[in-house]
Amino acid sequence: MNSSFNTIKNIAKGSFNEVEIDKDFYVLTYQNNNDEVETLEREIDSSFIQFHFCLKGSSNFIFNNGNYTLEIKDENSLLLYNPQRDLPIHLKSNPDSWLVSVLISIKKFHSLFSQEADYITFLSDDNKDKKYYKDGKITPSMAVVLTQLIHYNLNKSIKNLYFKGKAYELLSLYFNRSEDANIEQCPFLVDETNVIKIRKAKDIIIARMTEPPTLQELADEIQLSLKKLKEGFKEIYGDSVFSFLFDYKMEVARKLLESGNNNVNEVGLKVGYSTASHFISAFKKKYGTTPKKYLMSLT
Repeated sequence: MNSSFNTIKNIAKGSFNEVEIDKDFYVLTYQNNNDEVETLEREIDSSFIQFHFCLKGSSNFIFNNGNYTLEIKDENSLLLYNPQRDLPIHLKSNPDSWLVSVLISIKKFHSLFSQEADYITFLSDDNKDKKYYKDGKITPSMAVVLTQLIHYNLNKSIKNLYFKGKAYELLSLYFNRSEDANIEQCPFLVDETNVIKIRKAKDIIIARMTEPPTLQELADEIQLSLKKLKEGFKEIYGDSVFSFLFDYKMEVARKLLESGNNNVNEVGLKVGYSTASHFISAFKKKYGTTPKKYLMSLT
């Protein structure tokens, strides 16, 4: 767990009921049923997106040592995300107020929308200036889920499972109402499309490994600049396009040799080498031995 989550400070009578439903994924519920303003504090680092939902009453989020305030009112939501700086919760809750907050890391959140999550650089030049402060109305269907979270009274043993299901439901309802919602892309990342294009480039060179396109032809085909193709491919796969392809071809060749269904010449042709000598030289460069000696070592 991130160290920033280890400390929850409560001032006056304010206290969050917190459920960690997954790694980097938290649900906080809070009710101020008293007659006085209550203050709550909680550390949150810059890698997290915050969704706050005020079901009843009103509260004020205090930033920059009191220099800036954001109010969240009855039946309203507030989304906060700033990758450049931490946004700890410093909340002043008015009497008779109920609040539900969902805290989720940008990487975890992105994985809900796309399988590309592990390949994204979240603080790339394109993303590092992206800040989001968005308020909105709580829909009736969202209000039902929020009320269920506030009034949870089922067996303690299923609380984590219940909160996880409700948190996913809440986020689904939140983005369903947004014109920006796109199940193919995370709403907070602009380089998702480029990642998909670069993965397409990888698929292309693998499918045509015997006669691969040039880098420029590949860039044109995926509609990305040559510079972005080179940089992006290196960032995602840790290697240049053709170095990656070479390693892939040698791995295919090794498996073909192990199958015993092809001789050295046939294997070389299948991975794109027109002459046996070129294939033998490439194989030796990769594995430090010739294909024939490799075969002998298997027996």
